[in-house]
Amino acid sequence: MIRPLFAFAVLLFFTGCSSRNDELFKNTDAFVQSLHSTYESYGMLGSKEYSKTTSDGMYSVTPIGRLINVKIQKASTHQEYNELKEDIKEHYENDNRVNDVYICQGGTIMIDCRN
Repeated sequence: MIRPLFAFAVLLFFTGCSSRNDELFKNTDAFVQSLHSTYESYGMLGSKEYSKTTSDGMYSVTPIGRLINVKIQKASTHQEYNELKEDIKEHYENDNRVNDVYICQGGTIMIDCRN
């Protein structure tokens, strides 16, 4: 009886730990990878053509030069941006292609991939 309960508890733990930001990270990972392998820079103009929005409409991700801008698409508090910044920072913690993750003066999050 204990084994099935233990197996069920482990299953719940791993399914419950799946990131609520999986799609966001899929989008940011694609841009980080492309800056490492395909593009030297996305340039300052025309970056909106590369912009991606998550299917739930919650986040937009836009490359600007060698920076990746992440914006919450609803009215958000500074606390929500801080929490998202920490999630992104943790996601890229051991990725040497990312130099920094910070909240810029405009209030959105930047992922810094500059050389």
